[in-house]
Amino acid sequence: MGEHCWEQVVPEETQYIYRHYSRDLPLGERPAILAIDLYNLVFEGGSRPIRELVDRYPSSCGEVAYRAIEPIQAVLEAARRRGAPIIYTTGSPQAEGGATHRKDQPRDPQAYAIFPAFTPAAEDLVLVKSRASAFFGTPLIAHLVRRQVDSLIVVGESTSGCVRASVVDAYSYGYPCWVVEEGVFDRAPLSHQVALFDLHHKYATVVHLEQALQALA
Repeated sequence: MGEHCWEQVVPEETQYIYRHYSRDLPLGERPAILAIDLYNLVFEGGSRPIRELVDRYPSSCGEVAYRAIEPIQAVLEAARRRGAPIIYTTGSPQAEGGATHRKDQPRDPQAYAIFPAFTPAAEDLVLVKSRASAFFGTPLIAHLVRRQVDSLIVVGESTSGCVRASVVDAYSYGYPCWVVEEGVFDRAPLSHQVALFDLHHKYATVVHLEQALQALA
């Protein structure tokens, strides 16, 4: 299915040390899609290098966010054809604190609306969270149990932040997770690569888009 992005930065010795932890967790028969924080803030300023945007748009992920649009859309479309549940998370300007310790949390509600490229359908669920994990302080578990979901396919951002926190919690609750490498992104390439390496060797299976689409077919 192709090499993984962390192979560019994780030393061969470290990859060797962790070889016993790498395994492919099987996806269940009733997967759901967990689309994390695909809100307008992340796409502000357009498809440009983040360094050109960060002074004006400190929450933007720039061109890496835009590169993930088509892969994420493909996962969502495959899930709809299968009838698999799709669950979005977002933030809120009214939330106490936030997903990170960023000092100037945006206060415009529209900033947290799901980006138009991923507009939720009527049957999709949108959960508002106040911390990094999709599970913390939300009814996510109740919805997964009600829909008899037995595994999760994860897309969204940021890989080292809310994606990682949500996947670790999913593992703690006993849900096998697939993380779609082309469908997650981060402001810092190194953080993205190392987070995927850690998740793949400890809490999830990092798959390429093609594998996720085959599983959903």
